[in-house]
Amino acid sequence: MNSKDDEMRDEYPEELIKSGVRGKNVERYREGTNVVLIDPDLHELFPDSESINKALREYVSQRQGTT
Repeated sequence: MNSKDDEMRDEYPEELIKSGVRGKNVERYREGTNVVLIDPDLHELFPDSESINKALREYVSQRQGTT
């Protein structure tokens, strides 16, 4: 690696780089993620987390009632 590789590219303004906050998302990262991908046809029925969670809670409630 030569010194030319160490230079910041013009498309990354120095002001933008310096304005960042180091570690601002570290706690969320440490908590982990819980990402689930759903198929496009289901996304039409469940467009957000709230609708998915509601449907899953209803499903679990029904399953627990029949056990």
